[in-house]
Amino acid sequence: METSREILHFLHYHPLSSREDIRLGINFQGSDATLKRLIAAAIDTGDIIVEGKARATRYSLSSRAHLLMPLNLDTYFADDIDTRQVQTGFNYDLITLQLPEVDLFTQEETEHLQSLQAVFRSHIDNMSKNEYRKEMERLGIDLSWKSSQIEGNTYSLLETERLLRESKTADGKTKEEAVMLLNHKDALRFVLENPDYLQHLTINHIEDIHRLLTKELSVDKGLRHRRVGITGTNYHPLENEFQIREATQATCDLINNKNNVFEKALLALLLLSYIQPFMDGNKRTARITSNALLIANGYCPLSFRTVDSIDYKKAMLIFYEQNNLHAFKQIFISQFEFAVSEYF
Repeated sequence: METSREILHFLHYHPLSSREDIRLGINFQGSDATLKRLIAAAIDTGDIIVEGKARATRYSLSSRAHLLMPLNLDTYFADDIDTRQVQTGFNYDLITLQLPEVDLFTQEETEHLQSLQAVFRSHIDNMSKNEYRKEMERLGIDLSWKSSQIEGNTYSLLETERLLRESKTADGKTKEEAVMLLNHKDALRFVLENPDYLQHLTINHIEDIHRLLTKELSVDKGLRHRRVGITGTNYHPLENEFQIREATQATCDLINNKNNVFEKALLALLLLSYIQPFMDGNKRTARITSNALLIANGYCPLSFRTVDSIDYKKAMLIFYEQNNLHAFKQIFISQFEFAVSEYF
């Protein structure tokens, strides 16, 4: 199993490799027949694709494996930002060609998530409107806190609860921090009061959510028309306003065409952050949009309360740099498990 993963990791960085390239690249010590068998097994599962014949045979990762194979984050981020082998530019094919053809969750993962969703539905079916409102308010406080903390907000969870419930600001904190938290509350309230709002995702819907989240903050509204940089990575998002609009529209189309609600929500989290359509507030917008998609379809929303902020950022960065979503998918699954067990 470990050797099979080493083969996939090697091909991730060295597409169109021969079998001998693979042998040398992973320092394979087994027989040629064993290596052939391991490669053939990966071809059968759809992880490796073959080009050419006989001595001209070359192997590459499939789109599915490139997107979904596990990558070790500790090993990956052990390399300095300027020594990592990364995809520095925006990959438009990711949205238009690769993601439309891939099931992001395995059958086992989908069945697990659907079983959790069934538990959520059974719980809320037995709740009064007031009980449901209170649970959603509690989730909203946690979401506002964690979503803001990921962006550097220093309010504690208890301070956030007092601010959102009693409108009491915390000592030693900036006005902007309080506004950020209150904006999350307003955005989530808007989504809950308009549960069908994101049955069909549009750029205007995303802009509306962004506008709520950045109200009274020094953030440009509407799609950006200037360059933006991302701390901690050499990935550079699109700079041209028309390309940004095109990529955002393609993301809306991709999400609208997906039948699996979990895929819709995961794609919103990843791609709105990847495109960075706004000058600031992109990941906040992605988290609320993702939750709005879940709520619009009657699914349990996520608070992200137990996710480690550094793990979240690393999972996002590896998606930016490698277009690999395995780590972020694991965060999504664990946070859905937590939300169903904790709130409802």
